[in-house]
Amino acid sequence: MSAALVWFRRDLRLHDHAALHQALKAHGRVFCVFVFDTTILDRLPRRDRRVEFILRAVEEVDAALREMGGALIVRHGDPVVEIPRLAAELGVSEVYANRDYEPAAIARDAEVNRRLANADFIDFKDQVIFERSEVMTQGGTPFSVFTPYKNAWLKRLAPADLQPWPVEEYAARLAPPPGAEPLPELQDLGFEPTDLSELGLPTGMSGAQALFRDFIERIDDYAATRDFPALGGTSGLSPHLRFGTISIRQLAAYAHAQAGRGASTWLSELIWRDFYHAILWHHPRVATQCFKPAFDALRWDAAPDLFAAWCAGRTGYPLVDAAMRQLTATGWMHNRLRMVVASFLTKDLGLDWRQGEAWFAEKLLDFDLAANNGGWQWAASTGCDAQPWFRIFNPITQSEKFDAEGRFIRRYVPELSNVPQKFIHAPWRMSTAEQAACGVHIGQDYPVPVIDHAVARARTLARFQAIRE
Repeated sequence: MSAALVWFRRDLRLHDHAALHQALKAHGRVFCVFVFDTTILDRLPRRDRRVEFILRAVEEVDAALREMGGALIVRHGDPVVEIPRLAAELGVSEVYANRDYEPAAIARDAEVNRRLANADFIDFKDQVIFERSEVMTQGGTPFSVFTPYKNAWLKRLAPADLQPWPVEEYAARLAPPPGAEPLPELQDLGFEPTDLSELGLPTGMSGAQALFRDFIERIDDYAATRDFPALGGTSGLSPHLRFGTISIRQLAAYAHAQAGRGASTWLSELIWRDFYHAILWHHPRVATQCFKPAFDALRWDAAPDLFAAWCAGRTGYPLVDAAMRQLTATGWMHNRLRMVVASFLTKDLGLDWRQGEAWFAEKLLDFDLAANNGGWQWAASTGCDAQPWFRIFNPITQSEKFDAEGRFIRRYVPELSNVPQKFIHAPWRMSTAEQAACGVHIGQDYPVPVIDHAVARARTLARFQAIRE
């Protein structure tokens, strides 16, 4: 019987899995492998929630494969070396994988393909609904603005695009590895346990499905609650989408089938994900450069003290600080707050969006290059945005609008917990007596603002205007 190897990457599940489905249909014996990529892991801090999240998902995939008669082979090393070596050891004729669209991953896969001696490398679309050039303008060029892209995406969508790739009906073809090998522990990978379990985030395929079932109960309210961080109105599925413990087709199919405003608004967020992947595919330079080339000439400030204050949640603007502390404490940040803190870094502090993007890349459990880069460039007005570059979020009015009672602020900035609602968004406006009454001394217990928003806004307008001229 012919044999194949399925290389799991950003698709840590067994249901609706394109590469696994295709391999099982085409071959009598199918082996499965996951590689803990040292070219990525070696750059990470020794306590990284993402590594633990991945390991828990890998453990669940392995357990499910064993129930079906197979098992997950796990390697720790450079996949450019490990995959060709394993393919040769197993004598497979084909290596299957689901596509990755990041420049480094594309180069990695090309090198794996080059090194395969007696096997072909075959990849499939799986992590997006539409990829590459599947959604284009009528003129055959890539979209650069979201709304026209979304309209074209919806117009193109057909039932077949949302059909799952079944696995269980072919499970008898799963092959166990020749030798039994225990899965690694975190320490074997060179990492220390994190607080992932304490945070209560469900992991693996089962955790993703549990979160999705919970969100279905709340999806009708999504449009009304999603912008308010204290309400918990989002799905919480972004880490699971990032690592593929749940299928994008399952989510998009459900949202598309519903009639309510909440579901349609959530579907738009899923389409944003496809949009940013298409941008990265067509314009890989955005990984390091501005999408709008003219803005590569922007003269950003060099202010390490301000950047450190932003990272630590010590800017003196409560909503910004609460968001940054949420990121450090949980590895996640509410989407509205991602826009607020990104605007604050670039438009108030005058710092290069690449600094903030790199910080998010280090801290976010759901870090995805396409979405992270797209969101940062959107906020900095260097990316895909139909709005003018002079859109600048006011951190106080954003706070008043989206955390009016200060519930979210008080959760993550406890030194302000007794500040009256009247001052929670701008506590420096309290008198000395009012500060004493609520037990916080601005400038001592909590910082004064590191920047004046009105002054910063004027400087940002001048910075961009210099490029325009």
